[in-house]
Amino acid sequence: MKLNLLKALAVLFLLGMTSVLSAQQITKFGVVDTAKVYNAYFRNSASVRNYEKKKAEFQQEVNKYTEELQKLHAKKVDYEKSGNDSLAMKTQAEITKKTDFLVEYTNAKNAELESMQKTLQGSDSFYAKLYDTLSKIAESGGYSMILSLQQSNAILWYSNSVDVTEQVIAELGK
Repeated sequence: MKLNLLKALAVLFLLGMTSVLSAQQITKFGVVDTAKVYNAYFRNSASVRNYEKKKAEFQQEVNKYTEELQKLHAKKVDYEKSGNDSLAMKTQAEITKKTDFLVEYTNAKNAELESMQKTLQGSDSFYAKLYDTLSKIAESGGYSMILSLQQSNAILWYSNSVDVTEQVIAELGK
């Protein structure tokens, strides 16, 4: 009888220990830099090259208009030094007109570039593939959760050992 009682207690003890050990499972988190993944994934795409080309062209135009404004400003200063107030006023009016144009032009082009960028970043096929890749990495790596570094207002610290960004880039490149 004592032997059966000991066996029963041993079984209960083992069951209790198993449940305690399984309750102490450690949660594993990973982080991914989605901006870095996005840039690596789309680096060679035609749409990103087009965006970068438009951005460079826009910057060249802004530089050209800025240089014109600087030359006009120098002219105005020269007119003021020589006492030619009427030409200085005309030049100031031209500076104001060109400055207003540059502000409007910059606003319009920035809106255009922002729209292009949102279109690129809103690619549903990219995000579907990203989600599938993250799911595969999380499941094979034993991660309970993978967080994005871009929404970092909740991440105060993380170890580089949980950063799966390079692994995601490698998987997406296959």
